[in-house]
Amino acid sequence: MRQPMVAGNWKLNGSQSSIKSLIDDICSGASELSEVAIMVCPPYVYLPLVADLLQDSSITLGAQNVSEHSSGAFTGEVAAGMLKDVGCAYTLIGHSERRAIYGEQDAVLAHKFVAAQKAGLTPVLCVGETLAEREAGQTESVVQTQLDAVLKIAGVQSFNQAIIAYEPVWAIGTGQTATPEQAQAVHQFIREHITQLDTAVAQKVRILYGGSVKADNAAELFAMPDIDGGLIGGASLKAQDFLAICRAGHESARAT
Repeated sequence: MRQPMVAGNWKLNGSQSSIKSLIDDICSGASELSEVAIMVCPPYVYLPLVADLLQDSSITLGAQNVSEHSSGAFTGEVAAGMLKDVGCAYTLIGHSERRAIYGEQDAVLAHKFVAAQKAGLTPVLCVGETLAEREAGQTESVVQTQLDAVLKIAGVQSFNQAIIAYEPVWAIGTGQTATPEQAQAVHQFIREHITQLDTAVAQKVRILYGGSVKADNAAELFAMPDIDGGLIGGASLKAQDFLAICRAGHESARAT
């Protein structure tokens, strides 16, 4: 059985004082949610602070991005080994904002995926389509292309130590959410695509849903057979909202 995971992506938000308060509240509320894995992804500069604050909790730490390079003359970049060194267990790869705003391409993201695993991090590979691509009936082809870029250089076995996050770009920060059935259809497609290469890997890999997940829709989304939790944006900045989503993941695990 796949343990549900709820991951909070704080994006470009937070200060030392607000983060201390947020983590304190999340840790207090998460102590009874043993059936769900919880992870938070602060901005780079706050990773050591959050690592320290999480020491006595079961909540894990992730980064929002990582370099494909391990060292060298790459000003402004942060290597996977550095993230591991300050306490990260995970890193996001290819969030839609990285793809759209910073032009990160599938080939580069595949190398980031490999670099993360080489350093001992678990990559969370983000895939998803734009509204124009969905309306053109290209959802599956777009998602498959994004997955295949990684499968080509890392191999299907690499997904034994990875997570996939499906995030329809049109539903991120817009207030729109894919219906549970729409989300499930893509999650099922992802799992079936991996099944063609290795059934055991496909059954093991967690596939999270990211796209305006909130307390009032989390339970319905997490009840879908191929949705293994959520990658949460705005709602992860409010402890009670984030905990309500984590509680939905906890309850979905108890129901199986």
